[in-house]
Amino acid sequence: MTNDEIIKVFVYGTLKPGEANYQRYCADYVVAAREAIALGQLFDLPFGYPAMTPGSFKVYGVLLSFTNPDVLQQLDWLEDYDPQRAIAENEYYRQQIEVYDTSLAPLGKAWTYLMTLEQARTFGGVLLPDGWWSSHKSVTSDQ
Repeated sequence: MTNDEIIKVFVYGTLKPGEANYQRYCADYVVAAREAIALGQLFDLPFGYPAMTPGSFKVYGVLLSFTNPDVLQQLDWLEDYDPQRAIAENEYYRQQIEVYDTSLAPLGKAWTYLMTLEQARTFGGVLLPDGWWSSHKSVTSDQ
């Protein structure tokens, strides 16, 4: 198998291992997973999931590798992304971005799902300056 056949997706929210949507949408298809960093801005949305917008801050997530290209269609459905619609008509839009390992060495390009800054603000998103989102964060901080 060549690298051209590997589909790489940078995930930063509910698709990360241990989060709500990983088991259903990713677990059966992932051939590799590693901690990774992308540049953007991360927002906590009031719906129980985050949004990443373009930006220059570190966003911490996981780089998932898949061999089945159909996984992108499943993720597109989850993220309410249709490539035939204008960006503003999608909840998220899929784009290839540069991804880095935890020491900021380049790992190449990967797909990710971004939201426009205007949409994140309209949804009441709260900026997460540390670049880390977890649905478990509030549980651990309350103990």
